[in-house]
Amino acid sequence: MKYFLSVFLFTPAVLFSQINKETFYYGKDYFIIEGTIIPASEKESPYDRLPASYKDIVRKPVWDLSKSSAGLAIRFVTDSPYIKVKWEVLNNSSMNHMPDTGIKGVDLYYKNNNEWQYINTGRPKGFKNQYTLIENMSKEMKEFKIFLPLYDGVKNIEIGIDPLSSIEKAKKNKKQPIVFYGTSITQGGCASRPGMAHTNIISRKLDLDVVNFGFSGNGRMEQPIAELISNADAKLYIIECLPNMISPENITKRTIPLVNTIRKNNPTAPIVLIDLFKTPKSILNDNSKRKSKAMDDALKTEFEKMIGLGYKNLYYVETPKIIDSDNEGTVDAIHFTDLGFLRYADFLIDSLSKLDLLD
Repeated sequence: MKYFLSVFLFTPAVLFSQINKETFYYGKDYFIIEGTIIPASEKESPYDRLPASYKDIVRKPVWDLSKSSAGLAIRFVTDSPYIKVKWEVLNNSSMNHMPDTGIKGVDLYYKNNNEWQYINTGRPKGFKNQYTLIENMSKEMKEFKIFLPLYDGVKNIEIGIDPLSSIEKAKKNKKQPIVFYGTSITQGGCASRPGMAHTNIISRKLDLDVVNFGFSGNGRMEQPIAELISNADAKLYIIECLPNMISPENITKRTIPLVNTIRKNNPTAPIVLIDLFKTPKSILNDNSKRKSKAMDDALKTEFEKMIGLGYKNLYYVETPKIIDSDNEGTVDAIHFTDLGFLRYADFLIDSLSKLDLLD
């Protein structure tokens, strides 16, 4: 009789333990998506960066790059003692100068005393991925943010929590966003993980939404992108397209039309023009030095033309030592490492503060 009683008493505990070890996964209805100015209903995927209508408007390389989720993040609140994540990427991309964790991984951050604190990175293994990001936490409501891949797209992402816990959308950030338009560096090349792109660093440090329209090799001051970003209720615009402009003539041809198009729908938001980042090789390579100066001169000439014509809230920022005088901070003398991105983010925040463009 004692034997049967012990079995009866033990069995429910075993069943409860098994249930408690299950993980419930929750999709896009349980988190908000940040880093976008486009409603999900207007996209092919909620994790795209351009509306579906732009597929036949922009050049194919721009459209393809817009499927990468650079700058996007999901934010939620949960009291789960652990957080897992499942995500499926679009292309399973890989490059020889950027870690897979930056290309197609995900980064978990936790809001600790009103500051975002890094927790862990989901390491990708292929198209379909699953990772335990944190466990053994106290069971109280906490706010989390997950930054999405920089150089691959997301087909689907789900948050896994304890079945006895709750999850809900975080409150939407009411601050106006900063909108970036630029190049491979803007897109996040070559951060070791998504949270280390300068746009994502800035979003955390200023605790506001930052929208990333970085298109690797294709940030060329084009009118369709200018038209799109002009519709944003932006705090300010940062244009860092010079590395992709190819020639001074292109800068001369496209700078003022870009500004005019943004001004058409957003007449007062500050527009900040960033000059050409000086690569470490330009110290010794005279051709590189001359080209860099010619590109900067072209941008500054267009800027001065606009100031002379009475344009307001327009700024020009020089970047002589954005990654410091030691020239450390790149992976290939062009694209930034985490060190370069940290230095660049700090430089931009300091520059914007000196221009009184931040609250």
